[in-house]
Amino acid sequence: MNIKVVWLILCVSALTACWNDWQSAADKNQQSQSLSNSEKRTITDITSDALQNPVAYIPPQCYVDPTASGQVQNSCYACHTDSKRPNYLNDTDVQKNYNFPDTGLKNHWLNSFKDRSQDIANIKDQTIDDYVAQDNYKSANGEIILAEKLNNIPTQWDRNQNGKWDGYIPDVNFIFDDAGFDLNSQGQYSGWRAFAYYPMLGSFMPTNGSSDDVLIRLPLAFRQNSDGQFDLTIYKINLAIVESLMKEQDISIDEIDENLLDVDLNQDGELGLTDNIKFDHRPLDNHTMSYVGLAKALLDNEQVHLAIRLYPEGTEFLHSVRYLAVANETVSMAMRMKELRYSKKQSWRNYNQLRTIVNKEVKERHDFPGRTKSVIGNMETGLTVAQGWTYQGFIEDQSGALRPQNYEETYACTGCHGYIGANNDTTIAFARKFSHDAFQKGWYHWLTKPLAGIQDPKREDGESEYAYYLKHNPKGSEFANNQPVYKQFFDENGQAKTDAFASLEKDINVLLTPSAQRARILNKAYKVIVQEQSFIYGRDAHVAPLEILQDVKSGQATGIEEILSFY
Repeated sequence: MNIKVVWLILCVSALTACWNDWQSAADKNQQSQSLSNSEKRTITDITSDALQNPVAYIPPQCYVDPTASGQVQNSCYACHTDSKRPNYLNDTDVQKNYNFPDTGLKNHWLNSFKDRSQDIANIKDQTIDDYVAQDNYKSANGEIILAEKLNNIPTQWDRNQNGKWDGYIPDVNFIFDDAGFDLNSQGQYSGWRAFAYYPMLGSFMPTNGSSDDVLIRLPLAFRQNSDGQFDLTIYKINLAIVESLMKEQDISIDEIDENLLDVDLNQDGELGLTDNIKFDHRPLDNHTMSYVGLAKALLDNEQVHLAIRLYPEGTEFLHSVRYLAVANETVSMAMRMKELRYSKKQSWRNYNQLRTIVNKEVKERHDFPGRTKSVIGNMETGLTVAQGWTYQGFIEDQSGALRPQNYEETYACTGCHGYIGANNDTTIAFARKFSHDAFQKGWYHWLTKPLAGIQDPKREDGESEYAYYLKHNPKGSEFANNQPVYKQFFDENGQAKTDAFASLEKDINVLLTPSAQRARILNKAYKVIVQEQSFIYGRDAHVAPLEILQDVKSGQATGIEEILSFY
């Protein structure tokens, strides 16, 4: 080869290397500057609809490289899976490829790349223990702090400046009877009922930083008899019917005379005594289930609806996300809330409408890869997804008091609630409720009875759920950064520890609850985000920078070859 050509090639190579080094340094400098800006940023106008992150509905977990450890780890299946009708999304393709819109090819979750070790070191153990032990939901006299504020709305929270709060005002008291029903200080029912459930795989396992609870409330008519009077027995039966429909299972109830309800609950062809809700709903064969009480009359008049794996319109959920309390080196749910999340099914969508929503979603992803989701609503009334549900949230301000989330902070919730294969009518927890053979038939709050002593549930293929998750994701989180879990269940050669998995089979708490030291560290890490008010850049508690991708290419392969199923 001509010496001049060789010299030219070498020059070009050198210049290319210099350019790449300069570009890399520039990117790091820009990222560092962005991180610095995020540290300084505080929420000055929570009523704004502006978006810093145009794809906030794509969580940072979706930027994980499943091959980063040298072997494929698949935590994606917990969300992206073959769905159950009437969720027709079936988004297993996301396990294999980063199918993001153009604006999502860059990772906007800048908090993911921050090193919080020094910030955490500056917080004393006693300081964080005292902080998370404080109740930021109810005052010393039992009043709901946030409700009082919303009923006397601060000007800076009143988006439309009409002098009143137009969204949800918290009304659960967290005082429960022995059936999980919430009561006020006068012993009256609020309609909310707490239920125990298997925590969702990954971020919702307390070992990764947060404890949480979920409550359900059906519309007023579902709590009333045919005369419009409150009837606790009627309400319990309607909740059992909804549970049966969502799980596609028979549900045990306290014995009742069906003649009082005019509904054949056990579907034996006659009205009599029964202690069972029989799941058998085949409308095309003129064989249907029914609600009871006033809800039955509304159903008969088509004013409410009933379908498999769909809640009746007007159903509400309340979900608190909390810190981890440490007392005598024992870890449990803290009183202090990180967030309070609320959702309500505003309107009905039948199967055909839900399929149309998914078809439109699939078409847009294919035909308009640069298009992002448009979600109507605002921080005051909440954001409404296509499936008819409105979502709204409250989060800590710098002082630790709960404040309304802004549009972007709630926008981040709408991806998981409505656009993942694991959803059931845009929700997750209720389908994972403990069965009728559990304590109080599964109707209780974690403050009543903690998580210990619960066996690892079986998947539909017969494998144990949490053990299966660890098998395919040994480090116990979507970010593959829970080293204590890895050391607990695997040896230095990556081989499963038989005794540890045997313990997990009998008690999921051995996996789900972290050590006191880890709980404190993660509490501190989240407290730093609260102080920064930098939630729009990520709200996952971690110490070291997360090893996730800063950017991806459209359709880039994840490295996952074997498609897994959540069910």
